[in-house]
Amino acid sequence: MNSYNINKGIGRTVEFKGLKAQYLFIFAGGLLGTLILVMILYMAGVDSYVCLLLGAGGASLIVWQTFSLNRKYGEHGLMKIAANKRHPRYIMCRKPVHRYLKFTLKQKAV
Repeated sequence: MNSYNINKGIGRTVEFKGLKAQYLFIFAGGLLGTLILVMILYMAGVDSYVCLLLGAGGASLIVWQTFSLNRKYGEHGLMKIAANKRHPRYIMCRKPVHRYLKFTLKQKAV
């Protein structure tokens, strides 16, 4: 009789080497962007050592930054920061105060 493994990760977020959720996409997009930048510079005729230096430096910066963001803010931290920036800091009230205190009487239905 065959034995099958049960997937116990249903409903969990995607995780790779400790990176969770949106940090994984930032990590992959940053490395892909660095690779494309190095390829464009190499095809433009920039020295290969300069391209290698920029590629290695950019990739290590992206790796370091995404892991530090993941450690600092956690799984849903960046979404919470983005949501907090969308809320207004102050509620502006430009009407005079007596306009808010004005009561209207309801009419009786006939």
